[in-house]
Amino acid sequence: MAKPKLLIASDHAGYELKERLKKNLTHVEWVDLGPSDSARVDYPDFADRLSAQIQKNGGQGVLICGSGQGMAIRANRYRGVRAALVWNEASTLLSRQHNDANVLCLGARLVDPALSEKLVELFLSTKFEGGRHQDRINKLGLQPREGC
Repeated sequence: MAKPKLLIASDHAGYELKERLKKNLTHVEWVDLGPSDSARVDYPDFADRLSAQIQKNGGQGVLICGSGQGMAIRANRYRGVRAALVWNEASTLLSRQHNDANVLCLGARLVDPALSEKLVELFLSTKFEGGRHQDRINKLGLQPREGC
C-alpha cells in the first residue's frame, strides 16, 4: 500500500515540530517545503509555497507556526485551499468531516508535540462526509456576495 503524501512547511517557530513529525510519522511520504533550519523566516513565504502547490496539483499539507493562525490566514487566501487551525481531536475531526480541510495548521507553541502527531494521524484517516457539507464547500469557491 502506498504511503500517504503530505506537503509540510513551517516558519522558525514551527521548525522543531516539523522535524519531529517527519521523524516520527515515517509511514507518511513527506514533501518538505522548508525551512531547512530554525533561523528566523516569515511564515507567509512558506504558507505560499505549500498553498500554491496544493492549488496547482491538489493534495494535502501541514503548516506549522507559533500559533498556527498566521499560516491558516495566509493559506486560505488561495482558491481551493481549505486550511484548518486545529488544537484538539474534535477540531481536527470536524475540519475533515464537515469542511473537507486539505491543510492542517498547527501551533507549535500551543499544541503538545505528541498531540500534534495524533492530530496529523486523525487528519489523514478522517474522511469528508459530503452530503449537505458539499453544498457548503461549493459555496466557498464562489466570489463573496455584495455586502459580505
